[in-house]
Amino acid sequence: MGHLEERYVQEAFNTNWVAPLGPNVDQFERRLATYIGEDVNVAALSSGTAAIHLGLQLLGVTRGDEVICQSFTFSASANPILYLGATPIFVDSERETWNLSPELLEQAIKQRLSAGKKPKAIVAVHLYGMPYKVMEINAIARKYDIAVLEDSAEALGSTYKGIKCGSFGDIGILSFNGNKIITTSGGGALVTKSETLKKKAVFLATQARDDAPHYQHSSIGYNYRMSNVLAGIGRGQMEVLDERVQARRNNFTYYKNQLSGIEGLEFPEEPNGFFSNRWLTTILTPSFDIRERIRQALAGEDIESRPLWKPMHMQPLFENADAFVDGTSEDLFTRGLCLPSGSNLREEDLYRIVTLIKSTIS
Repeated sequence: MGHLEERYVQEAFNTNWVAPLGPNVDQFERRLATYIGEDVNVAALSSGTAAIHLGLQLLGVTRGDEVICQSFTFSASANPILYLGATPIFVDSERETWNLSPELLEQAIKQRLSAGKKPKAIVAVHLYGMPYKVMEINAIARKYDIAVLEDSAEALGSTYKGIKCGSFGDIGILSFNGNKIITTSGGGALVTKSETLKKKAVFLATQARDDAPHYQHSSIGYNYRMSNVLAGIGRGQMEVLDERVQARRNNFTYYKNQLSGIEGLEFPEEPNGFFSNRWLTTILTPSFDIRERIRQALAGEDIESRPLWKPMHMQPLFENADAFVDGTSEDLFTRGLCLPSGSNLREEDLYRIVTLIKSTIS
């Protein structure tokens, strides 16, 4: 937490604005829109998952449609496809950014077109804060006239060629879950350059109540709007966002400086023009066995680390889904580890972690 969150939350109580609307919601949306730039409009919602759900619906995804989704991601990127009765088609990653492979993406689109099923949307993820290859992915999407939902849940503060992530897709989404760069305890946002789509998102997020003196509903709506209390936390967090990004990047730099000399350990680098918020510091180890030795040694000292995301095409929930893969994400999952990355880590904490990793490997 910073130092202004309590003030904005107290304002919500003092003015009796605790519902899912109010001054904090309005100001938080404006602050996010200004931060991202590119003339975007922002709708503050209850979670990033809710934003993906509404985003796909606004892009016209309905029952029976197919949606291409990055396989190497958290399940929240894919679950909303099922909410809408659509079918996910998973595509593997490329090695440089660990994100959606342009080559496999185009291969998947061509195969589905040959089968008479044009995908309705593409869910592309900026994983662990690293931007995906925006130019290549968006060019393919335009070539085949397929909308892109840009999952920036982990990438607030990241940029691609100097432009903030969240502004590259037909619709972007953000997350403010408790483990993100900034938090509203729980929450998310939908980002769009269309004011009309933003208004429709807010309409659907507030139970789709028609403009009538009584309660009338012509569409299915959801209870997805962010409360004014939580938006107050978000306003305070925006004041320290750049500090949080710098703290995460400092973590990465410390780990890399201390561990990169160890044979077999790899750190994901930023390609030219990419700027990652380094939401989590991730490493690749030489093997599954070494990854587990490190993880268990850390756990033995009450230090939490986690394997990288298990790809969606390997999950029991999606075992029957079509997937266009080449083994990249499976290898990353097998050898990769997320290290402690909190913005409040002290140098003595980091020293303790790297010392334990060094002694475990040696």
